[in-house]
Order: sequence, then structure tokens, then C-alpha cells
Amino acid sequence: DFHLTAASDVLKEVVVSANRADENVTQLGMSVEKLNAKIVKQIPAVLGEADLLKSIQLLPGVTAPTEGSGGFNVRGGAADQNLVLLDEAIVYNPSHLLGFFSVFNADAIKDVTLYKGGVPARFGGRLSSVLDIRMNEGNNKKFEAAGGIGLLSSRLTVGGPFTRAREEGARGSFLISGRRSYADLFLPLSSDTTINRNKLYFYDLNFRSNFRAGKNDHLFLSGYFGRDVIDVPNGFGNSWGNATATLRWNHLFGSRMFMNTSLVYSNYDYLITFYPGNSCRWQSALENINAKADFTWFLTNSHQLAFGFGSILYRFEPGTINPVGSTSTVTPTTFGRSRAIENYVYAQNEHRISKALTLGYGLRVSHFAQLGLDSLRRYANNQPVVFDAQLNNYRPGTLLGRDPVRTNEVLNPTFGFEPRFNLNYTFNANQSLKASYHRMYQYIHLLSSSTAPTPLDIYTPSSSWIKPQVADQWALGYFRNFRQDQFELSAEVYYKNMQNQFDFIDGASPLLNDAPETIILNGHSRAYGLEMMVRKNTGRLTGWVSYTLSRTERKTPGIGGGPGINQGNFYPTNYDKPHNVAITGTYDLSKRWSLSANFIFQSGRPITYPVAKYTFAGLSIPEYSQRTEHRLPAYNRMDVAATQKNRKKRKGQGQWVFGIYNIYNRQNAASITFREELTNNDETGLGTGINKAYKLTYFGLVPSVTYEFKF
Repeated sequence: DFHLTAASDVLKEVVVSANRADENVTQLGMSVEKLNAKIVKQIPAVLGEADLLKSIQLLPGVTAPTEGSGGFNVRGGAADQNLVLLDEAIVYNPSHLLGFFSVFNADAIKDVTLYKGGVPARFGGRLSSVLDIRMNEGNNKKFEAAGGIGLLSSRLTVGGPFTRAREEGARGSFLISGRRSYADLFLPLSSDTTINRNKLYFYDLNFRSNFRAGKNDHLFLSGYFGRDVIDVPNGFGNSWGNATATLRWNHLFGSRMFMNTSLVYSNYDYLITFYPGNSCRWQSALENINAKADFTWFLTNSHQLAFGFGSILYRFEPGTINPVGSTSTVTPTTFGRSRAIENYVYAQNEHRISKALTLGYGLRVSHFAQLGLDSLRRYANNQPVVFDAQLNNYRPGTLLGRDPVRTNEVLNPTFGFEPRFNLNYTFNANQSLKASYHRMYQYIHLLSSSTAPTPLDIYTPSSSWIKPQVADQWALGYFRNFRQDQFELSAEVYYKNMQNQFDFIDGASPLLNDAPETIILNGHSRAYGLEMMVRKNTGRLTGWVSYTLSRTERKTPGIGGGPGINQGNFYPTNYDKPHNVAITGTYDLSKRWSLSANFIFQSGRPITYPVAKYTFAGLSIPEYSQRTEHRLPAYNRMDVAATQKNRKKRKGQGQWVFGIYNIYNRQNAASITFREELTNNDETGLGTGINKAYKLTYFGLVPSVTYEFKF
């Protein structure tokens, strides 16, 4: 990509520049975190597989829903409220192996930018954050290769010029990176017949190429394809994955204006097969095509204008069930397919008023509408959810009928006005005060009772029943650098107000539900907190220490005379974690040896416990506490790793990475279950009537070793 910067005197030319050492203080934006592939690879990870998502979970304001989950929460937002972009393409499920690993191969990644606040106007569609990931590019002068062999998976990356390099470099280059796990190769070695026929693996492939079509034109083509496969014979099979493709044209109109035009495709789908007996296959998919154009125009030395427009066409397939085999009696069923379109236009100006004061102000206007449906549902009293006073709970409303809809008929059009504002007041070269405000709209919604992304995620568009989510966030921060920018200090406070936040009624199941509006209640959320970080960027010891103090609460009032959730009072969301401490660092012992470690402490996740039980019609029915009234025990973990570089040879270099995840074997609770104690220790015992809590943990101490190479 091209990066435009203005010279100190006049606008002369476009130059390529790296991040400035004092960027923490001088850049206009706040609440922005940047990582590169080198940092990600230095952070210890489970089974030695460098993980981008686990790395950003060490940043202030970012938490993991649960251990091993592939999602993340930012400043009190849900996992689906993060816009995850890979070369501009949306990645809907960023995890492999049910969340234990991310889909982003560190060898294929160039750099990562996380926007937690003050989000630029060119981004939209999610409430909480934007994770902008850019793929690496191949060397345009020579061929290169790199890879790694670990206990879980292996990877290989190759890249180079399309043609023999000239003195100024080739006109284009490519990079291909592949990765595959191989646990399935060892399962057949087991003597247990319930294991040796199973399959469990993932693979992914990244591709990026670029071609310089002329002095002012650059073409890029990149893509990703990944898949997870789980197969249990005589049980079930599950396959899911993402696919993306990006075609981008960069054009320079001269020294003052730059254009970036893109055509982007994203897809997420999964397939589940149940067998034997009444075998059936369940398929679900979500895809979108995005056409967009972004412009950057250096008007003067004190004005930099960014503007653009785009359209996103969505296709939602929440579920299709078909029989498998001639003996299956399953009836083919298709759940509410739909399409939608999202359009937007934006403009934002960076205005340098004086040497000390810089303002950024802009507006994004978005439009969303559904494009045809199978039908429109009508409910009695126009209420898809009603309160049953006799049973003291909510239940789906009475469906009166379905109204036909014309193909491509525009339904429920909605406009969103999203102002953006940033301020930077620089006291001197080493310290500044920043403030920001933004409003974000989110038009597509995740239907999941889980706190983290799962292979069974279903998205639904905004409709007459489900309103667009809206968030307003204010932030104020102090930033300072020390010792010639060797150390960075940042402290930020924020407050976020989120409207149209739905929660499920008791007993709701979003899977195979053709009418999601019948199982949700509408409310609003608030999130506020303090984030602090000290970061060391240079020297033998590098890393950071961060602390976040925050709260995230939701209020879901009742309808139809009902009390709402928790009597309509504020209650913690599933991802409310007031205290979050993260420490990570790398120390170079010598030219060949380096040590790295990270430590995490988090408050326990809110949870709802059964507090009593009663018998009705011969059935034992649990009585639960108020929603998220209790918490799991606090979470903490320490990981360490050591890297030994082999002596550099003419054709390349290798290194060994030895790691231990959870070095002191902390048994962190992922969830708590309750079971009735028996008079005997086996299943022949009688129930004692006493329930006992059992803790489910994912990982104890996990060692790893990986050999990495490049040439």
C-alpha cells in the first residue's frame, strides 16, 4: 500500500514511512493499539502456535470470553461487536479448533491495528472495535521461504518476485502461506476403537500478490481459505470455515491525492451431519460482497481530508436441513433465507489548528435495508414476545400469519448518522492529552447463547422486530514518552452507551429457530473503565504492563406487564470482568538466546447458578438465581518460552522455540456444573439429594517445542 505524508514545508511527493517512535504522543487518534508479526511470534502460546488473537487479549481493554476461546471483548462489547478485517475482508469466525487457535497464520501477517475508540469514519458496522489485519507481501527482489514444525501443526510460507528482479526491483511479487494441524494422523494409532476412527484437524491458506502497473498504479489480489473438520463415525460430522478475497487498485492522482478502490468477498459457512439412524445434514452460511472507494486528499499542510463510499450486499442462510440416505425420514426444511444491503458515505478532516492542537472531525452516513424475504410474520397485538403471568415467564407470541413479500422488495430501510471526533493537544514533544467521541451502528446480529464464537453461530439482519444496535463512546487520555521514546505511558478513561442490546428469555434456543424475535428482549448496556499501560519498545528487554478497571452492565426492561430480566435492574453481562492485569516481555540473553513470558490475571466471568429445585409432574426442575448473579473464580496464568537461534548459514537460519503454557498448572474454571451426589461412587448408587459443584478446566501445564526456519 501507499502511505501519504506531508513534508514540513510544502507538499512535494508521496513517501513511504514507518511508524514514528513518538507516535504514541503525536498521532491524532487515541485508543489505538498496533502490533506486528514479530511481536506476535515472541509471545508464548499454547502448543507453541503463535496466535494473533491471544496476543491482543494482553492489551488494555481487551479480554477473552473464556480460556481457549477464539473471540475477544473490547470495552464491554460482545464478541460479535468487533469488526475483524483481513485485507479489508470481514472474517466472521476468527478461530480454529472451537476457539483454541486463531485463523491468522503469523507468517502471513504484516501488521495489526486495533481501534478501541475514536474509530476513523471509513470504518463502520460494529459497535466495539475494528481489528484491521494486513497480510504480508512477498519480497520483490528475491525468493524466500519460511516455516515451522510444531507438536500440533506445521506451516510453510514462500514468496518472491514474479519476474527476475532488476536493479529497482520486480514489478510484482507474491506470497503463499499454508498451515495444517495433524492430530488426525496420530488418532489411528490408538487401540481404542472409539478414538482411532475419528478425525480432527484444521488447515488454512493465505495468498497475496501485488503488481505495479505504472508509476501511479498498484494492483493487489489477496485471499484466505480455511477449514476445520471434526468427524466421529456413528455420531456426527462437523465442518466449518471462512473464505475471503480482495481485489484492490491503488492510484495516485499526484502529490496531493490518493485513491484506494476495492472489491471484497467474505463467506462463513458450516455443515453438520448427524448419523446413523435418521441421518440428516444441516447447513448454514453468511456471505457478503463489498464494493468501496476510499480517497485521501492533502488539501494544505494543515488539512488532510479522507472521504469515500461503499456498498455491502449480504446473503443470510440461517439453516437448511436435508435427509441423508434413503432410510432417513427427516423432512427437508429451510429457515428464513434473506438478503440485505448496507450503503455508506463518509468524510473526515484532520485539521492542524496550531503546533499544539490538532482536531479530527467527520461524519459517516449509513443506510441498511432488507431485500426481499420468504414472508413477513404477524403476531397478535404486534408482540412477538409475551409475558405469561400465570407461569411468571416470557414465551413466544401468537403467530397470526405470514404476509408475502415481492422478490427484491426493499424492507425496513434505516439510516444511521455516525459522527466522529478526535482531539490531540500536545504539551511538548513527550506528552499530550487526547479526547474522542464516536457513534457506531451495527446492522447484523449474532444469535448465540455462548459468550464466544462457535461453529454454530447464526447471524440475522436488522428487521422490523430487531432494531440496529447503536453505541456512543466518549474517551479521554493522557500519553507520555520517556527516555528518547524508549518507554510509552498511556492512561485512558471511557464511557460507552449501547442501545438496542437484546438478551434471550429463559429457556431460549437460537438454533433452528425461524423467528429469533420470539426469544429475545430488547434493552440497553453501559460500559465504563480506566485503562493504563507502560510499554518498553527498545533494548534487550521489551514488552508491556497493562491494567484495566472496568464494568459492563445491561438493563432489559419487561414488556406486556412482565418484570424484565432481573426485575428490570442493571446486571453484569457475561463478559464483565472488573479487573484485568496483563504482563508480557521478551529478554535477549545473547545473540542466540532469548526468553519471553506473559502473565494474566482477570476477575471471574459472571455466571448464573441453580439455587434450588422442585418436582413437577415427576420431573426435577432447577430454580436459578438471578441472571449473572454469581462469578467464576478469578483467572490467572503464566506462560514462558525460550528461543535458541542456530548459527546463521549462507542459505538460511533455523531456531528452536521451547515453551510452557500455564507453567504453574493453574486449574482455571471454564464453567461450573452441578450433579447430585450418589450413595456409591459408581452409577449404581442412589441419589442423596445433595448437589455438588464440579469445575470444568481446559488446560493445565502444556509444554511445546517448535522448529522454525527461513531461507
